[in-house]
Amino acid sequence: MIIIDIPNDFTKTPGWRTYDDGPYSGQEFYDKLLKKGFEDALAQNVKLKVILDGSNGYTTSFLNEAFRLLGGEFGGDAVWNRLLIISNEVPKYIERIKKGVYAMERK
Repeated sequence: MIIIDIPNDFTKTPGWRTYDDGPYSGQEFYDKLLKKGFEDALAQNVKLKVILDGSNGYTTSFLNEAFRLLGGEFGGDAVWNRLLIISNEVPKYIERIKKGVYAMERK
């Protein structure tokens, strides 16, 4: 299993959607950690575990952008079936991530 612990591996204070919105954006998270983590999980045929717990919270735009980009590049089902999202502190983040993963397919 590949593990990305956002508060420990990226930041405890996630930002907004894109680089233009400021530091630690969803786009930056995708570019710096999420895409490579997913590619590694594919190559090793394992799950990608993404831990959200322990941060100061997430904006919908951060979650949507990072996982929208991932779903857009690799396909919604391929991504969703390989992810294991840990969000015990705010369980509704999991559904937001799922919507992001499939966002590109609805257009």
